[in-house]
Amino acid sequence: MKRTISLWVGLLAFALLPALAQQPTVPMGKIHGHVINPTGAAQTTGNVSLSVDGGHTAKYTLQVDTNGDYQGEVAAGKYMLIFRQPDTPPDKMVDSVSAVTVVAGQDVAQDFDMSRKDFIDKLPPETQKALAELKQHNAEAIKANEVIKNLNADLRLCTQDIKDADAARNTAIQQLGATAAKADIDAKENEIKAAKYKEVETLMLKDTAAKPDASILWAQLGQAQSGLKEYDAAEASFKKSLEIDNASKKPNGVIQGMAESGLGEIYARTGKIPEANAAYDAAAKVNPPQAGSYLRNEAVIFFQVGNGDAQVAAADEAIKVDPNQALLYYLKGQGLIQKSTFDPKTKMIVLPPGCAEAYHKYLDLAPTGLYAAEVQGILQQAGQKVETTYKAPKAKK
Repeated sequence: MKRTISLWVGLLAFALLPALAQQPTVPMGKIHGHVINPTGAAQTTGNVSLSVDGGHTAKYTLQVDTNGDYQGEVAAGKYMLIFRQPDTPPDKMVDSVSAVTVVAGQDVAQDFDMSRKDFIDKLPPETQKALAELKQHNAEAIKANEVIKNLNADLRLCTQDIKDADAARNTAIQQLGATAAKADIDAKENEIKAAKYKEVETLMLKDTAAKPDASILWAQLGQAQSGLKEYDAAEASFKKSLEIDNASKKPNGVIQGMAESGLGEIYARTGKIPEANAAYDAAAKVNPPQAGSYLRNEAVIFFQVGNGDAQVAAADEAIKVDPNQALLYYLKGQGLIQKSTFDPKTKMIVLPPGCAEAYHKYLDLAPTGLYAAEVQGILQQAGQKVETTYKAPKAKK
């Protein structure tokens, strides 16, 4: 909130001092300076006049720009400098500086600082009080802005850390080499993830203490704690994020989606299936553009924890949102195949209803996909004819 202090502009007038003797007008020199108003900020309006008769007339008048600066070329000599606002009467002044000498061929610097004590002391008491309140407000605003600046820097670092954690597998392979033992790659991947999530957790614990009313900070903290498998703490952080954001004037769907999907992952990994489904559904509802991503992640996590039924249900929900995403059909098929049987007569596996269809759809959408060879092998073991409507693109001429 800005407050305007105008009393110092029009009400304050200093008596003009006796005229100084006129100095030669040639040769020329330059003068420049910066004007600071009583609040300590740059004065963005007004003008500076140079007088040789004690301020009665102006030999030169230089305009103050929007940065609070003025400059100009004037004759060498000794001047009284006078600052006036646009509405200051010609026979009055706001501030002045006496006996400023402009030297030929040189650029003289002369500022006006109306935040100085002797200037403030001459202001009316009510103006001084208002000015003190404004300075206090500005100081608090500056402090708050500095906090926000630091928080934003931390959030950028945390966002990168989480991306790095997601890419930890590839990083581990790059560091150890593709021929490294799986156990070594797994260990390096976990080491990278732990380091990244720990840094995020440390920063967000500090930042939520500094600004506990910022929902995004709690959501990021929850992500880090979940990555470190500190599920109880992560659940509390995500719920705190939702509580704060729901109470705000403008709830943020992206932040709420992050928190709800974070809760969904915690519940999925801890065997709370109904709670996981409800949380992921809530994430999709509050942030529709990311609904497909949330529901796909739900299916992936159930796949990771080995819950086939929940995996299939989550994949079906995700397919409703994004029916052309091949991975969803693979996940559905992988969930269903857990209920397959073996026919000793034909020596083939018997796929449960919907499983073959899911695999065929995967191949239809991703005939050369990551899991294509695996899916084709499963279908062949089940006596299924592998077909796809995929057509190779025409070669560019």
